Amino acid sequence: MPRKSTNVPRSEADEAGWYATQEGRRQTQREFVRAPRAGSLGRSSGLLADQTDPKLLRQLMEQSKESATRAISIRIPIADLERAQLIAGKTGVGYQTVLKRAIREGLKKAG
Repeated sequence: MPRKSTNVPRSEADEAGWYATQEGRRQTQREFVRAPRAGSLGRSSGLLADQTDPKLLRQLMEQSKESATRAISIRIPIADLERAQLIAGKTGVGYQTVLKRAIREGLKKAG
């Protein structure tokens, strides 16, 4: 269950001002990062609030996707798995981390 900030003001006017502060922006960023993991990221039907810059919203969405993960199952050759485990032992990280880095680098090269 996500933690709730205890410093959020009670009135709507105070709350709007709070979200404009550095602490409020950090809280909003944390919520954007957690939402994809929880499966609760979506579009709102609209609230009575000033419109947020669409470019900023796209940027926040991309940032949240970069850190969010999804469990998948893939089949890879045993030799590749053993090679990843060998590299992991030498570098001191887990073999899954080695595989994720290799996939990320391969995707960057592919364009």
